[in-house]
Amino acid sequence: MKKSILLTILCSSILFLSCSSDDENGNNGTNFEIPLNNNNYWTYDVDSEGTLSRDSLYISGDVVFNTKTYKKFQTRDDVATGFYSSSLRNNGVRKSDSKLLLSGDLSLAPGQNLPINLDLSLDDFVIFNSNASNNQALNSSAVTGSINETVNGYPLTINYSLQSYGGETLSTFATNGVTYSNVKSTKIKLNVSITTVITVLGSPQTITALAAQDVLVSTQYLADGIGVVYTNTVSSYNINSFIADEFGVPPTNTQTQEEFLDTYIIN
Repeated sequence: MKKSILLTILCSSILFLSCSSDDENGNNGTNFEIPLNNNNYWTYDVDSEGTLSRDSLYISGDVVFNTKTYKKFQTRDDVATGFYSSSLRNNGVRKSDSKLLLSGDLSLAPGQNLPINLDLSLDDFVIFNSNASNNQALNSSAVTGSINETVNGYPLTINYSLQSYGGETLSTFATNGVTYSNVKSTKIKLNVSITTVITVLGSPQTITALAAQDVLVSTQYLADGIGVVYTNTVSSYNINSFIADEFGVPPTNTQTQEEFLDTYIIN
């Protein structure tokens, strides 16, 4: 990883409205409709710490990954600014019973504050399950990996883990001036730890640059028959002060991004 890339990500500024308690008399999972039809279209107003933008997400048709057929999501522009739209852009989603499964490459939106730059390849990663209970892990195991990079002369070992979880079940949910019925949320968490080696009195010592922590937590709220109506993504890090000084970055940083459904067409 080039120094400039890491420092840009570290220096750049990178999910929770509740309207009622969990497990109200709302969606019961089995009757929850997840719309995956060609030419379905959603537009989102994105607020990244006061910086406003707009994403247009749609289903362009079918795509095959590993012999399985998915619905391909694309955005009107070449890039997307919101975490949700950028996660689905150019990837495939298929429905299996009460689940939505994602295959492709997880792409993080520009400006999201992560301590590392990850390109995660996903294969049938469960991103939503209408039958899941709150905080239930949706995948049998998390997507994990390790990266070795040298930055500023420091060898870094970066370990990461990606997992999704069931969220709240809500009879109603209000966002952007609209109240939706039969809503279920889902969470995606990226956990990262970083260690490095420094020389002390001629002896190499391993130190923790970034203790294992959830550097990204994104929550999407899905309305029955519509899809995602609101996304709240919180990204943060708390890095070793010595390493922060060496890289010339703040030792802590937090940013919240919100994506509000504006218009949609469901076929």
